[in-house]
Amino acid sequence: MRGRNGKMKRTRSETVVQNDDMKKGLPLEVGRGMSYAYMGGEPLIGETIGQMFERIAQTYPDNEALVYVPRDERHTYREFYDLCSKAAKSFIALGVRKGDRVAVWATNHPEWVIAQFSTALIGAILVTVNPAYRTHELQYGLSNAEVQTLMFIPSFRSSNYMDMFCQVVPEAREAEPGKLESRSLPQLRNLVLIGEEKHSGMFTWSEFLELGAGIPDEKLAERAAACDFDDVINVQYTSGTTGLPKGASLTHHNILNNGYFVGQTMHFSGKDRLCIPVPFYHCFGMVLSNLACVTHGAAMVIPAEYFDPLAVLQTVEKEKCTALHGVPTMFIAELSHPEFKKFDLSTLRTGIMAGAPCPVEVMRQVNEEMNMTEITIAYGQTETSPVITQTPYHDTLERRTSTVGPPIPHTEVKIVNPETGQIVPIGEQGELCCRGYQVMRGYYNNERATKEAIDEHGWIHTGDIALMRPDGTFKITGRIKDMIIRGGENIYPREIEEFLYTHPKIRDAQVIGLPDKKYGEEICVWIQLKEGEEASEEEIKDFCKGKIAHYKIPRYVKFVTEFPMTVTGKIQKYKMREISIRELGLEAEAGIETA
Repeated sequence: MRGRNGKMKRTRSETVVQNDDMKKGLPLEVGRGMSYAYMGGEPLIGETIGQMFERIAQTYPDNEALVYVPRDERHTYREFYDLCSKAAKSFIALGVRKGDRVAVWATNHPEWVIAQFSTALIGAILVTVNPAYRTHELQYGLSNAEVQTLMFIPSFRSSNYMDMFCQVVPEAREAEPGKLESRSLPQLRNLVLIGEEKHSGMFTWSEFLELGAGIPDEKLAERAAACDFDDVINVQYTSGTTGLPKGASLTHHNILNNGYFVGQTMHFSGKDRLCIPVPFYHCFGMVLSNLACVTHGAAMVIPAEYFDPLAVLQTVEKEKCTALHGVPTMFIAELSHPEFKKFDLSTLRTGIMAGAPCPVEVMRQVNEEMNMTEITIAYGQTETSPVITQTPYHDTLERRTSTVGPPIPHTEVKIVNPETGQIVPIGEQGELCCRGYQVMRGYYNNERATKEAIDEHGWIHTGDIALMRPDGTFKITGRIKDMIIRGGENIYPREIEEFLYTHPKIRDAQVIGLPDKKYGEEICVWIQLKEGEEASEEEIKDFCKGKIAHYKIPRYVKFVTEFPMTVTGKIQKYKMREISIRELGLEAEAGIETA
């Protein structure tokens, strides 16, 4: 039944459709005939991250909490909680109050995780800064979030973070630690360098940890007690592929529960050890990895400070990891590594593939060749803390390879016509919308963008095109902006990509639309071949003929060795489009106005 504004009126007699294959899971309710689903579950956690962290440390004191492989650094939960408490006291000594913003600009280091949990203990807001940011983006992010304290690494590979920071804040070269005065960033006072290099204006990591020596336990307990689980605790900046990045404001309740239920859906326990190659600055690393582990007493195992497929394979074997996370491109790189078959991956059981559309063939290979028979697919976005749907660990292979699963517990999902806002029938494509505990508080200092993203009924509009199946699982078919309209035909790139993955020579394929005078848009595919393979444009087109509709056959085929990507491994299709337009001389067509 549909009420005003397309909102489903759920009645027990009309909507309850139990998915038989989820009998080990939770009650799933599906709107009969309409694309609406709700997943129930055990009660939400009504604690702050600090309260949960203390409880877990007491429950699993001797379990390994954090392992940093590059320097063989290990901490049990008792040790890790004590270390985070020590850092929390140091923040108090620096004058960091509840609600103050503390930014971290770094690759994956133990200090990053310590900052995550120590700021949560005292109610400071952690601002995650993309390590790929350069001076303009850094200044914008620190200014927009009104950051008072910045922690960062001096350098990584060709990136000299110290030089970049001093270009933005030249006053740092003459300042005393804790007394920075900057014209461009007037709120910024404290600088902490992750490492032991001495620089003016900054505390080294060891100096920072000693600052809180005089802060009594009672003061820390007082600060922790003043926190509420509805407080904003994290500002996550979106990738900013279009326009300026926006900071999603997330609460304790948002990310703590999301991490917990993601872990539950993977069947996590204190016996699991998760290899984490995904970046911490992104929700994937910070929530799906770190919080999923800590809410279950599992081990966070960091193979390297940046993704390295060999380091991942070595770490899984050496540390006997039971779970592994990654975006599809990471799993592809691991599977295709020349030394892949040398490693014993028999301890692997589960994990998550997310962050970008997950090719069916890659998912099957991970199941079969990496022993990850219970790997799950998770779907969501930063603004939803981030997971909206996830395939249960015990679900059928078909659903775990062809859908992004049902809603996770305590989540409503509907598919609507993007033009009318009306819920569409089951099986029809439309925009996926989500409502639940995980929806962000809003964009930091951006009320206008918040209202554009979250409607008056509390539904967040994802911008993703999807369809719901009768069993209450969802399939993502593309982005609204990625949809190609060729001669009046709506074409979803994901459908063509999935077909091309069946070609024996193709390692990866990404489809985009390019401007065309006759049809409005034409299809272009960028193809990455498997190692040692060769193919021609005609071979690819011939492979498509007779198997997919003629209007879906790519007009343009480009062979590449890599794709333009964000740090998190997301393909930047807008950059592919810009490059293709330039190389094919389609600038004039790109200027044609459309309705």
